[in-house]
Amino acid sequence: MDQKARQDTLPWAKPFSIDLLLKVLKVTFLHPFVAWMIPLCMRAQAMPWDHEAITWAVDYASLITLLFFLAKLNRQIAYSKSRKVDLSEEVIVITGGASGLGLLVAEVYGMRGATVAVLDVRDLESGEARGVSYYKCDVGNREEVARVAIEIERDLGAPTIIINNAAIVNGKALLDLSLDEIEQNFKVNLLGHFYTLKAFLPGLIRTGHGTVVTMSSVLGHLGAAQLSDYSASKAGVNALHHSLTAELKAYPDIKTVLVEPGQLSTPLFSGTVTPNSFFAPVLEPVDVAKEIIATIDKGSSAVLAMPLYARWVGWMGVFPVGVQAIARRVSGIDRAMKTFKGRSNGGEEEETEKAEKEEEKEEEKEEGKEEGKKRRGGGEEKEEEESLI
Repeated sequence: MDQKARQDTLPWAKPFSIDLLLKVLKVTFLHPFVAWMIPLCMRAQAMPWDHEAITWAVDYASLITLLFFLAKLNRQIAYSKSRKVDLSEEVIVITGGASGLGLLVAEVYGMRGATVAVLDVRDLESGEARGVSYYKCDVGNREEVARVAIEIERDLGAPTIIINNAAIVNGKALLDLSLDEIEQNFKVNLLGHFYTLKAFLPGLIRTGHGTVVTMSSVLGHLGAAQLSDYSASKAGVNALHHSLTAELKAYPDIKTVLVEPGQLSTPLFSGTVTPNSFFAPVLEPVDVAKEIIATIDKGSSAVLAMPLYARWVGWMGVFPVGVQAIARRVSGIDRAMKTFKGRSNGGEEEETEKAEKEEEKEEEKEEGKEEGKKRRGGGEEKEEEESLI
């Protein structure tokens, strides 16, 4: 399904979920401004300050305000000062940007005047995108990455923003995976990050500023059935991000962003059924793209875990293993891949589809030729009959 068709099928309203509920609460009862309006409205009705209701309302508003500023202080301590981002001077490299989430981010930045390079083994899903240059590249092949890095720097300039987004999913049980599939999974999902960082990170260090976005997954914390290779590669990506962040402390204007989404509504996980749409809603790529773009634009580092359960999944390890087992059973995480149909980004399935379509066209042509022969044959017989008469 192309991008336009995909957009046409999007729901007009977000389905009700715990994330939507929290979003509403954050701009109402959990926001300091609204919290302080409650005691002020009570006071406007001539209620005395020492009234129990006002006392409770003031205490509540004070707590919300304290938590609000502590959250800001926490982000400041964790990620320090933001860097200035001028899109007209940014060169953005996006791996796996020919479709899905990567393509959305590429198109938005291309339209906003940034210079964007997309690396993928597949052709751009939308054909040509404004401001986006396409480079055919298998990120799991270090020679190809090194070659394309030279081409990009020559054509577009030194990259300043790296978005490591390329990934493949096999969706098979461990014993059903071939060794080639396992190796390809780690080459694309994990080693591809190392190859692109080795190729482009020196340029960021030379310029002294930039942003590295690492696309991971909540499955890096939660191994699930039929996802042993994928989960292991994403766990490695998480570790890579944290080590890289520590190593880049000497360069305060080089920011790192880790993205850990839950299930995305993309072809990569096509057919997968969400265990619980209220607590584990399926994310639309456009919503994740908005968060990534907003974080890059602010010039800050961040860990973007979404939906809500993705932010708290790390606490699973604190509970007794029996409780963990019950939680897995109730959530249905190990049954989610039973209906999996998705595709990998390796290009093999796309080539198969193309070959099948070409075969169908050839068959149609042959059928057309045979029908034409029959028509011509019928015409000749009629002419012979007429001549005999």
